[in-house]
Amino acid sequence: MPKGIFNVPKAINEPVKSYAPGTKEREQVLATFKELYNTTVDVPNYIGAEEIRTGNTKTINPPFDHKKVVGTYHEANKEHIEKAIAAALAARQKWADMAWEHRASIFLKAADLLAGPYRAKINAATMIGQAKTVHQAEIDSACEFIDFLRFNAEYMQQIYAEQPVSSEGIWNRLEHRPLEGFIYAITPFNFTAIAGNLPAAPALMGNVVVWKPSASQTYSANVIMEVFKLAGLPAGVINMVHGDPVMITDTVLASPDFAGIHYTGSTHVFNDIWAKIGQNVHRYKTYPRIVGETGGKDFVVAHPSAIPAAVATGLTRGAFEYQGQKCSAASRAYIAKSIWPAVKEHLVNDIKSFKIGSPEDPSNFISAVIHEASFDKLAKYIDAAKAAPDAEIIAGGTYDKSKGWFIDPTVIVTTNPQYDTLSTELFGPVLTIFVYEDDQWLETLKLVDETSPYALTGAVFSQDRYAIEEAAKALENAAGNFYINDKPTGAVVGQQPFGGARSSGTNDKAGSILNLLRWVSPRTIKETLVPPTDYRYPFLG
Repeated sequence: MPKGIFNVPKAINEPVKSYAPGTKEREQVLATFKELYNTTVDVPNYIGAEEIRTGNTKTINPPFDHKKVVGTYHEANKEHIEKAIAAALAARQKWADMAWEHRASIFLKAADLLAGPYRAKINAATMIGQAKTVHQAEIDSACEFIDFLRFNAEYMQQIYAEQPVSSEGIWNRLEHRPLEGFIYAITPFNFTAIAGNLPAAPALMGNVVVWKPSASQTYSANVIMEVFKLAGLPAGVINMVHGDPVMITDTVLASPDFAGIHYTGSTHVFNDIWAKIGQNVHRYKTYPRIVGETGGKDFVVAHPSAIPAAVATGLTRGAFEYQGQKCSAASRAYIAKSIWPAVKEHLVNDIKSFKIGSPEDPSNFISAVIHEASFDKLAKYIDAAKAAPDAEIIAGGTYDKSKGWFIDPTVIVTTNPQYDTLSTELFGPVLTIFVYEDDQWLETLKLVDETSPYALTGAVFSQDRYAIEEAAKALENAAGNFYINDKPTGAVVGQQPFGGARSSGTNDKAGSILNLLRWVSPRTIKETLVPPTDYRYPFLG
């Protein structure tokens, strides 16, 4: 077999296609949408080389047309989860021993499949199953997912290439071993790219994975597995299972071979998982790696010098794209009183111009929220705002679930800086605004920092550089991704590594070399070329 020091193809961000009227990509994705929408899929559990259908099924219903059935998925029982763990461990040694360039090739091929023949399918599946508009699907399930796969291969090469210095007569080496055991990946509904990256990143580094996707993302998760298999991923490296999340997690965490978790989801669930790991720590063969990105209550703060139209655009895009169901969505804003009338006018007019409906119509700006539980939660908070003496709804405030889980984009303005929706994560198209006095800038920054337990993303709008510097310093712990004169969403792999701290997670920055380093265990090797043969040092003479 030829040997060499190999360089993976240079990673560049996948260009976002426009899907403008008359474009080829628009025709392809709408045709694929129609084809998928008018057929049904049967999603199995992928365990080892088997596709296991238990017969215990649940339906897959598009959020924008919840009476429509586009497929079913099969729920596993405890024995199946144990079988998935066993399949992962059986595949572990051969996969860990595989030369890194061959692992890289598999995921680079997956990226090219997504960029080419599977682009329309992964986007259409995300549009149907997760109610994303074509643009939101494109930037997520195509571009970001492709970027994760390509940049991670480049980061892996960088990790292996960095070596320690060697002194005279000694050759020092550093190797990065996969973790000893298996990784548990738990992924959310809101980003197909995250669903693919959380199992793929550890697998790229030689680990084996048991993956539980969200029940609300099984439709596109099935396409991910289809792509991975077509790319040549060996059986047992990534095992995808569905079912009761508590049962699956308890079964996984009870295994002595559990070596780490890669998680995106709610803070509460992550805290419970961390506690269970702590309770079980005596049974594990190695200390597990705990990597998680959790909740957010992401902010926009606008200085009196900010451009009102820019602030309003940052809010409309940041708060309402994908129905506010992004971890990074702008859900609270602090606007200076002097610019508020102009910001309000732009904001309300923008919201009035939104088209809402099925993603099949590319002119729709937003669609439905993910499921009935989310709908009911959001409706409750909207109704509470209508009755609150210290809150006013200036846009939206209406909802309808007769056909889909539709919440109209809603803006709450409150006079109470501690109003509930300024601190509670809602995960929907609801934005709460507090208007502050212009001379209370520094006090407002302190308020922004202290109001929420989260620290994921945030943005400052200002034309005053001193004010920008003050905000950057005052809010340094309030956001792991901080934006200046831009919306707090839309982090790009390789450009803005994503993650937050406090109650927003472990800040291990998905899409960066920092994340991949969590999935390896380094070993240093010192080789003395000519070893000494006498114990006596010169000072003894």
